[in-house]
Parts: sequence; structure tokens; C-alpha cells
Amino acid sequence: MKIIASIFLLVGFFFILIAAIGVMRLPDFYTRLHASGKSETLGIILCFTGLAIYEGFNLTSVKHLMIIAFILLANPIGTHIICREAYRSGLKPWTREGD
Repeated sequence: MKIIASIFLLVGFFFILIAAIGVMRLPDFYTRLHASGKSETLGIILCFTGLAIYEGFNLTSVKHLMIIAFILLANPIGTHIICREAYRSGLKPWTREGD
């Protein structure tokens, strides 16, 4: 079980790393928000799943699963609200200079 938990943790770390690189490299607010919202959510869920597997079935793993459920609901909703309000406040999406 420790090997499976380690795989989940490493894959989760990979997605969190990709989210961090995306936030630094992408050109505007909307694409950065997309990179952080999608990859970060998956990475955190995989990491907490790995921790729950590592702990076995006990109260701590139940808490990890509750955190996963909260993140699965809260992170996409928060990302959507931030993006919608940025658009409503007048922040224009990035376009190429020739377009």
C-alpha cells in the first residue's frame, strides 16, 4: 500500500508543479487562472488520496476524504467566481498582437 500511496503523492506533486509553472509562464490572468484551477485541484486531490491510502482506514483517512470532497467543490467554484468577476470588471482576455 505504501507504493500505491507514493505513486499518488508523486503524481499529485507533478500536477501541482505543472500548475506552478503554468502560473509563471502563461501570458494573462485567465490562462493562469485556468492552469492553477485545473492542475492544482487534481494535484491536491491526488496528494490527499495518497495520504488517505498511506494511513489506512481510520479517522485520519476519513478526514482526508472530507477535505477531498471540499476541494472538489470549492476550488472550481472559486476559480469560476474569480474569473467571472475579473471579466465583469473589464479585464480583457489576452490576444496575439497580430489578431
